[in-house]
Amino acid sequence: MCGILGTNFLSENFAQALALLKSRGPDFNKIVQCESKLFGHTRLAILDLQCQANQPMEYDNLLLVFNGEIYNYLELQKEHNLTCKTKSDSEVLLKLYQKYGKDCLKLLNGMFSFCIYNKQTKEYFCARDKYGKKPFFYYYSKAYKKFIFASSIKSILKILNKKPAINKLALGEYFSYFCPQNDNTFYQDIKKLEPSSYLYFKDDELICKKYYKIKTKKTIFDEKEALEQIEENLINSIKLRLRSDAKIGILLSGGLDSSLICSLQKRHFKNELPLYSLGFETHSKYDETSYASTVAKHLDAEHTIIKMNKNNFIDIFSSTLESFEEPHCDSAGLGLNYLMRHIKQDKIKVLLSGEGSDELFFGYDNYAKFYSYYLFAQSLDNKQKDFLKGFSQALQNNTKESEYLRRIANKEKLYHTFGEIYNYKQKRRLFKTVPKMQELKEKKDFLDTMSYFDIKIWLNSLLTKVDRMSMTNSIEVRCPYLDFNLVDLSFKIDSKLKMGNTNKYLIKKLAQNYLPQSIITRQKKGFNMPFNEWLFEEYSSEILDLILRVNKICGYFNEEYIRFIYIQAQNNKFKQHLYSLYVFARWFEEIYM
Repeated sequence: MCGILGTNFLSENFAQALALLKSRGPDFNKIVQCESKLFGHTRLAILDLQCQANQPMEYDNLLLVFNGEIYNYLELQKEHNLTCKTKSDSEVLLKLYQKYGKDCLKLLNGMFSFCIYNKQTKEYFCARDKYGKKPFFYYYSKAYKKFIFASSIKSILKILNKKPAINKLALGEYFSYFCPQNDNTFYQDIKKLEPSSYLYFKDDELICKKYYKIKTKKTIFDEKEALEQIEENLINSIKLRLRSDAKIGILLSGGLDSSLICSLQKRHFKNELPLYSLGFETHSKYDETSYASTVAKHLDAEHTIIKMNKNNFIDIFSSTLESFEEPHCDSAGLGLNYLMRHIKQDKIKVLLSGEGSDELFFGYDNYAKFYSYYLFAQSLDNKQKDFLKGFSQALQNNTKESEYLRRIANKEKLYHTFGEIYNYKQKRRLFKTVPKMQELKEKKDFLDTMSYFDIKIWLNSLLTKVDRMSMTNSIEVRCPYLDFNLVDLSFKIDSKLKMGNTNKYLIKKLAQNYLPQSIITRQKKGFNMPFNEWLFEEYSSEILDLILRVNKICGYFNEEYIRFIYIQAQNNKFKQHLYSLYVFARWFEEIYM
């Protein structure tokens, strides 16, 4: 796990820009110049700790800077008869590209962003993993013939030595879905390579293309077959993600997903890995450590609980927002950052985590709720929908339920994503001019649509949070549920079979063989924290004052609606709406004021 940086021109700020990536790779750094082009790498050594595995790595006419892990590198080395001097996945990747070109991407099971530069053809080939676990930002100006790529937005800004204008598309996406989507960042002309995509750059021409798409054709309709394949794929996924020459631990929330990973690992691989959980000294309704302790005791595992309080929250607030580099309004990032700081003290460099299971196997209660709304919508004819339209307009529209009825009546897209903050009606009240947004195309199967949308949108937010908070502490997080074989398998399973009669039906069935009933049957509870309570206790009216002060400069928002949101959040309602405004205001004040 590392930081990468490159330019097609010489920059006097290059070394300083690379230094900004130190937390992503504190073990080694190096800059290589090829004619007028620069390549930099900071290394977090996890596989093959020897210096011969350092980067930039050069072989024949190719140069590689690579961030991530190719989990199946040993199998690929053997299957494709690759002779390697190192024991690193980096060399395997480089030689696979030499042998197969862009088709090597079809072979890779991992999380990655990388650039391979061909010194002979002057061609850049860059790629990002299937679900966007690892970041790849780039800037390209055809007028100035400048191309920059990096693991960090700040590194690009350092080289540009200027602050671009705000990207209004990113602004709209942020207030809808926690963070920018698609290829957008908050800065104009700085883009991110989308997941499942590669980039060619040569002769001042830049081309981006997709190399992988989720397929939804159903081939598994039998529950026994589905359970056997899920178990087999998940065990193999964990096996691959245990490959490390550095210390490994597991994040244990006390929920079903992380608990199952802990149990599968212990049962099948016998490793005594330390488990880590976050709790809270106050506001016990947010604390899940009693469930985590139950799992740890069941597995007879070493278990560390880190407790957080309001002072910790306030102390880490600014540095957490800084680590995100642009507005990201998942408050759970603060808790994760705090937990990672403590885990780092134990010299842990690799963690397993449970992201992805909810999105693949209908883990959120919202899925059943939206499916009920969908079936209701399907039962109505046009005349009934017209009647409902008049009825829904009479509702106050301050509840999610009235918004769903309004969408049905107006024949709008019912489901956007699990992590939806401001809906369209609310954005019309918030913004003076509502930013336009790109919309995903729905699948034929509504259940597939929900899962697909959440992998593309909500998971983007989750994985961004996990990457930034782990790498700011020089820790790599691996997600067994997001092995592409398991993702592909999940979409082959009949949707109604996956839905079952409870959330995460199939995972709960599988867990019967591994976990106590109290963990399997407990109510789903997302990783949340008392961010709203602590912010009001600490800042109170300063929250509103800052948002209004920023709005006087940027002029994006309607002041009356800002005040409405603030009053609601005082009563612990619309708290995510206010938090998104507050995070944006803090960022805008720092960058543009």
